[in-house]
Amino acid sequence: MATLDTPITNLPGIGDKKAAAFHKLGIYTYGDMISYFPRRYDDRSRMVPIAMAIPEDTCCVQAMVATQPTLSRIRRGMELVKFRIADDSGVMDVTYFNQPFMKNALTMGETYNFYGKVSAMGSRKSMSNPVYEKAAQPRITGRIIPVYHSTTQLSQKVIVAAAEQCLNACGHQVIDLLPEEVTRRNNLCQAEYAYRNIHFPESMLALDIARRRMVFEELFVLACAIRILHSGSSAPVEGLRLSSCDLNTFYATLPFTPTGAQKRAMEAALSDMTSGLSMNRLVQGDVGSGKTLVAAGCIWAAAQSGKVSAMMAPTEILAEQHLRTMRKFLEPCGLRVGLLTGSMTAKEKRTAKAALANHEYDLIVGTHAVLTGDVEIPDLALVIVDEQHRFGVEQRAALAQKGEKPHVLVMSATPIPRTLALIIYGDLDVSIIDELPPGRQTIDTLLVNESYRQRLNGFVRKQVETGRQVFVICPKVEEDEEKENDLNLKSAEEHAKYMQSEFPDLHVGCVHGRLKEKQKDAVMSAFVSGDIDILVATTVVEVGVDIPNANLMIIENADRFGLSQLHQLRGRIGRGEHKSWCVLVSDSTNEVSRERLKIMVKTSDGFAISEEDLRLRGPGDFFGNRQHGLPETHIADLGADMNVLVTAQEEANKLMETDPELEQHPKLKRHVLKLLEKAGDTFN
Repeated sequence: MATLDTPITNLPGIGDKKAAAFHKLGIYTYGDMISYFPRRYDDRSRMVPIAMAIPEDTCCVQAMVATQPTLSRIRRGMELVKFRIADDSGVMDVTYFNQPFMKNALTMGETYNFYGKVSAMGSRKSMSNPVYEKAAQPRITGRIIPVYHSTTQLSQKVIVAAAEQCLNACGHQVIDLLPEEVTRRNNLCQAEYAYRNIHFPESMLALDIARRRMVFEELFVLACAIRILHSGSSAPVEGLRLSSCDLNTFYATLPFTPTGAQKRAMEAALSDMTSGLSMNRLVQGDVGSGKTLVAAGCIWAAAQSGKVSAMMAPTEILAEQHLRTMRKFLEPCGLRVGLLTGSMTAKEKRTAKAALANHEYDLIVGTHAVLTGDVEIPDLALVIVDEQHRFGVEQRAALAQKGEKPHVLVMSATPIPRTLALIIYGDLDVSIIDELPPGRQTIDTLLVNESYRQRLNGFVRKQVETGRQVFVICPKVEEDEEKENDLNLKSAEEHAKYMQSEFPDLHVGCVHGRLKEKQKDAVMSAFVSGDIDILVATTVVEVGVDIPNANLMIIENADRFGLSQLHQLRGRIGRGEHKSWCVLVSDSTNEVSRERLKIMVKTSDGFAISEEDLRLRGPGDFFGNRQHGLPETHIADLGADMNVLVTAQEEANKLMETDPELEQHPKLKRHVLKLLEKAGDTFN
């Protein structure tokens, strides 16, 4: 008897080649096939008379072949098989392109079901290349048919047949992971019904019922996994109790008034740090919203208790930028700020480490160099991590271990929907800065195609002649780099050569992720100092770098970037006093791609953009491949299914309040642990 663990090769007709193709899709067993959900459905259940078939609509008609199919060759490489079909209501022309065998596949006088898109010329209706089968033996018409993600080695017909056979063999064995009370409270169907109707729905209503159950189950398991993952850090932990202080004293030292959102974030953090419990807070804000000032306020508060703070940035350029900013904010208050990075000389490092050990700094700013074992930070009370997804939980913890239960403040310039933030950063409280400081430049965003190239080059020339600098972003590094089989994607290295040939009198630089860290820092330093006029780069410049003199960004093949990523890139300009522009270059005619890019043109609200990005592309794009903190979902859409996610989270939390280790739910526990094992450090 077949089980969920039976190899897919046990199915009739699945030899080595087809098995290898199934394996590419992650399908090794009957259970894998049953859990491989369709990506969409063709509703072939709707049979309409020919007279009622609407042009541009896709439908099924049941009709007799009324004329003998004829084969004609209209030119080299183009063969047509044409005939006419009829029912009691009317007639329709049918054409098959380059399928000469169709001449003998259909018999005049026989009745067939035809499924396809209806066209019309005048009063004459037609279908091209419709799916067909005999009306007396329907298998692929008159019903809702699943459509699966596939490979060139596997046809839809083979996958559909495999799904049907696996369900018939062991569909009754699928594991019901949801506790009975959760299923009942949320009016969910049983697992077997859901699996059968996800693959072969009896009706669109049955599909909706099945999908709701499977989405809920997937998000419930995900919520349980994240709860387990964060269980060690989410419970309140005793921490350093700092002395209360008046933040108004800090505000008075500033040359401007903080925004209401900045004040709220600082006051929430101060409340955490004086509570006696350890702070774990995320400060999430749009590009240029002033998160660094919030960090400065927390550092000032720690210093009022005689304590030291440490701030870690992902790159040396960003660390040096934070050093300058923090000195501007904190030195007027009498605080001392130091730097520790990997590229410093041995003597400079020894001096910085000694100063730290002797409590000569109130704040040390650095990169991974701060994590080395010989770095001692006495009286460390506050750890600040910028762009935490670039580090991971372990590195954040390593810095925290430099002190005794220090408070942790995480900063992120990647706006994401609040509910998603609460999942990804499940161990953190969240402060959102949703106001921009006054004086921040608005950026005009334009969408153009390749035909504007010369005008664009003229605009670049004009900006540089007025003393400004220009970013040009490309989606890949080298010309021979494969990128989703797209030969038209611009590479940074080749495009830099093109820009240098177009502007021989200007200084063109190039930076990308394959350069060594020292090379990258050298190029970025030259751009910061104004020695480079045009910087051609990949997305390595996405985070952090502050070049107030850069006022133009051109993003090549803009349709190949996610909205949140485009927004991050755009945030590199408009940071000074100069009028700024972001130009999106795309020749894509894809409607979804154009819709996405038009959103960038319409709004600069990072949170609105993040909602659209989540809706259109899912969560992966927020932090790039395998860095987004969520494993890939198979059926849930974290944009469209956010309301289900909230309910699933509530149910998971309710269950794990009484059974935190899921000991009373062994099947669910096995599945959750399997998910955690499979996701690995994706969660970090």
